Amino acid sequence: MPTVKIRTNRQVTVPKVIFDDLGLKEGDFVEVNRQGSDIVIRPKRLVDLDNTLSPEEEKLVEKGFQELRQGNSVPWSALKDELGL
Repeated sequence: MPTVKIRTNRQVTVPKVIFDDLGLKEGDFVEVNRQGSDIVIRPKRLVDLDNTLSPEEEKLVEKGFQELRQGNSVPWSALKDELGL
């Protein structure tokens, strides 16, 4: 297990092998929590509120998933025609 040094302004360097294994890149966010006497750092993905669903849209998506689970679906070509794509 790598050992790192706490630097100026409480900065800690994530070892390259862990950084790469987690698919992190410079500028990404991480969540830092305390669990007992341990510090836990987890990758965190932030989402722009403009890219989230409204409660009504969430209900429509859930309804669509329910229909798919029940075997109700249409071919992509038919859906494209219906949507005018």
